[in-house]
Amino acid sequence: MHATLIIYGGLDTISGGYLYDRKLVTHLRDQGDTVEIISLPWVNYPFHLTHNFSPRLLHRLMKLDTDVLLQDELNHPSLFMLNRHLHKHSNYPVVSIVHLTRSTEGYPAWQNAFYSWIERRYLSSVDGFIYNSQTTQRLVERFLVNAEAQNLPGLVACPGGDRFHPQISNEEIRHRAHDELLRLVFLGNLIPRKGLHILLDALAWLPADRWALTVIGNQQANPSYTQALRRQVARDGLAEHVHFAGALSDLELANCLKASHLLVMPSTYEGYGIAYSEGMGFGLPAIGTTAGAAGEIITHRHDGFLITPGDVTALKGYLTELAQNRRRLLEMSLAARSHYQSLPTWSESLEGIRAFLTELIGDS
Repeated sequence: MHATLIIYGGLDTISGGYLYDRKLVTHLRDQGDTVEIISLPWVNYPFHLTHNFSPRLLHRLMKLDTDVLLQDELNHPSLFMLNRHLHKHSNYPVVSIVHLTRSTEGYPAWQNAFYSWIERRYLSSVDGFIYNSQTTQRLVERFLVNAEAQNLPGLVACPGGDRFHPQISNEEIRHRAHDELLRLVFLGNLIPRKGLHILLDALAWLPADRWALTVIGNQQANPSYTQALRRQVARDGLAEHVHFAGALSDLELANCLKASHLLVMPSTYEGYGIAYSEGMGFGLPAIGTTAGAAGEIITHRHDGFLITPGDVTALKGYLTELAQNRRRLLEMSLAARSHYQSLPTWSESLEGIRAFLTELIGDS
C-alpha cells in the first residue's frame, strides 16, 4: 500500500494527535508500506482557508500516485473546499484522522459557529474516518450534514497507552502510596483547554506541606497562558511546590510517572486522553472531566475521578481525600494498573487501521 498523509508542520510536533500520526506512519512503514508526508505550513486559521484556492496544492494532490490520502482533521480549514475538487479529478479515497474537533476547544459562540460551518463541510467531503474514540465518532456523526455522509465507513482506533512498556510492580505501588507527600503530575501542553489553572486553583486550598506538583508539557504552545500560570503560582504562594518541567524525553517522563501518585488533567474537553492511559500503566489514578472521552478511560471512584469541567470544589475534595487516605489511594492505584491491562495497545489499534485502509482501498 502507498499512503499519503497531510499534516500541518512536522510529525515531531508535541501533542497526542501528532504522537498518534507518528505511530501510524511508523507502523505502516514497518509493514512494508510507503507513506509520503505532505506538510502544510502552520499559519493562522484565516490563512489556512486560502489553501483551498491554491492551484499549486490542488495540482500536487491531483497528481498523487497513492492508494489512499490520509488527512489529519486538524487540517480541515485548508481542505474543506479543495477535497471536493479532488473527487472530480482523482480516484483514491480520502480518509480523515479525527483526534479533536475545533468546535470543542472553548471558543466564543460566534467563532464556534463559524468553525462549525467550515468543519461540517470538511467532514462531509471525505470518504471515511479514523476516530480516536467512540466519543469523537458520535460527535462527527452529529456534524455530518446528510444521511449519505453519515453512512461513510469509519473505524474507532483508540491510542495505545503502552508507549513506555512500564515495568512497575504492585509492591512498588504499595511502597509508593505511603510517601509523605502526595506527588501529582500534570501531563499536557500548556493551553487553557487542558485546565492546569483549575488544578492550581484547587491546590491553593490544600495544605502546602502535603503535596507537590510536576507540570510536564510544551510551555510554548500558548506563551501568554504559560505566563498567566506562573503569575497564578506566584500569587498563591505555590512556587516552592509546583515544578514546571517542560517537555521531557520518554525516559525522563517514564521516571516521573513511576515516582508520582496521581495524574490530574481537568480538561474542558479531551478527544481521548492518552495521558490518562499512560499514567495508569504506572499505577496512577487519573482525574479528568465529564466532557469528552475521559470517561472511556476513567471509571469514576474506581481508578480515578471525573469532575464537571471547572469544578474546583469537587477537585479540591478528591485531592484532599487521596492526600489524607493513603489506603484509598493504594486501592485506586492498584485498580488503575489493573485497568491499564485491558486498554488497547498501539499494536492492536494500528493493525486495525491498516486492515481498515486495505479494505477501503479494495472497495474503492
